[in-house]
Amino acid sequence: MDGVSLDLKSGGLTVALMSTLAENESMMKPVVEIRPYRAGDGVAFREMNEAWIEKHFGIEEKDRQTLGDPEKYILQPGGHIFMATSGDEFVGCCALVATGPRVFEVAKMTVAEAYRGQGLGRRLLAYTIAQGKALGAASLYLETNEKLGDAIHLYEALGFRRLPPERVVPSPYARANVFMELVF
Repeated sequence: MDGVSLDLKSGGLTVALMSTLAENESMMKPVVEIRPYRAGDGVAFREMNEAWIEKHFGIEEKDRQTLGDPEKYILQPGGHIFMATSGDEFVGCCALVATGPRVFEVAKMTVAEAYRGQGLGRRLLAYTIAQGKALGAASLYLETNEKLGDAIHLYEALGFRRLPPERVVPSPYARANVFMELVF
């Protein structure tokens, strides 16, 4: 019995077996790294985002533009993209799009279906918020849709608040109907 000791008098079998099972379970959980965008990440960034957008809405012209060339439309103007990976697999992403002095939009955030419900979305958003703060952002802004209740709950849990209608700037996305901000 590999890694299991048998001690019937003190119940050692149960303790050793439980310990071994806990160790094996933690070894089976995939290690996920969140890192800045690298050359060559563009296809994964586009495919992950197209998958969730197509599932819930439909790809819009602004999506095609941004996802077709994230270096030009996000990185070159001063934005940042963060990629979540597990080994060689891309499992999530999120962008900070520069929209003004010390203001970034949190955009294009998604987690692969197989990794949802494990806290990765929270980790990815917390990482993105921390990066925005480290970059000197005064605030972060985001646009979403009321259909995405779990996402809205996550945003609120991490400090985002809905903007009143008079503060909402027209969006390039027809699907956007919830606008939120996190002020540092």
